[in-house]
Amino acid sequence: MTPDPAGFRTLADWLDHCERLHPKNIDMGLERVRLVAERMGIRFACPVITVAGTNGKGSTCAMLEAILGESGFRTGVYTSPHLVHFEERLRLQGEAVAVDPLIEAFARVERARCQAPPDVSLTYFEFTTLAILDLMARAKLDVVILEVGLGGRLDAVNIVDADCAVITSVDLDHMEFLGPDRESIGREKAGVMRTGRPVIVSDPVPPQSVLDHALEIGADLWRLGVDFNFSGDKQQWAWSGRGRRYAGLAYPALRGANQLLNASGVLAALTAMREQLPVTAQAVRNGLALVALPGRFQIVPGEPTLVLDVAHNAHAAAALAVNLDAMGF
Repeated sequence: MTPDPAGFRTLADWLDHCERLHPKNIDMGLERVRLVAERMGIRFACPVITVAGTNGKGSTCAMLEAILGESGFRTGVYTSPHLVHFEERLRLQGEAVAVDPLIEAFARVERARCQAPPDVSLTYFEFTTLAILDLMARAKLDVVILEVGLGGRLDAVNIVDADCAVITSVDLDHMEFLGPDRESIGREKAGVMRTGRPVIVSDPVPPQSVLDHALEIGADLWRLGVDFNFSGDKQQWAWSGRGRRYAGLAYPALRGANQLLNASGVLAALTAMREQLPVTAQAVRNGLALVALPGRFQIVPGEPTLVLDVAHNAHAAAALAVNLDAMGF
């Protein structure tokens, strides 16, 4: 028997409901989530940038958001998981979404899920993704930025056709779902590409499966070291790619050696999308200087020095070790 949505008064009630709906926490596939999205009529009338990758997705989304926001665009960003509060998963024009609109969106998902028998079973991630996509579609945004939750090809956000895809890095994580090696994992992440549309690959040594898939479907491949590149010294850095160059850039406010790779991919994506989303050099400088994201080599003021970082796999832990060594303690 389907619970009465009217009985769910709080966000906690709805999240508890989402956790009980499906027999599996993770159930890869798009059929169920696409069916409910079609019932809800979720559509985007603005450019969509989808970000996949093992590490660096959140930082990439934050830099895109900061630069596009500095350019005057109304941004919507969906990331996961959250650090403290669920509302962190959706930022509209830089601010976390309020609870009441989320509750209303959950109710709309529930009605669509139960519109015709049998009810569509959704995982926690699928249900909450649909609610957030619905809110974004209603928000009159200029650009939507979506972070893939797991993999890419069969992730719930991939029901949306991205105008530009970014693949930040490919390494070993979630191997029980994505495959035993980088080639298998890369093949899954490559599923966010679309024919004739740009895909930015900022992994310095991408799996061949990623490059092959771009060729197979006719995506517009932008590859680090081939189509765009960066250089830097202790004071500043520069970027160039396909007819555009940024020189004398200050380093991103997000700390860590790997953030230049992320920032380079961001500038490639913005260059690829420059006709739909034109940004100025000043917006790039301001955005990179002002970007903030908790838990990414975040240094808390005070003594002793406290560093907060969400590294959760071997690749991220290695980057964290390099950054800690560079602190000189």
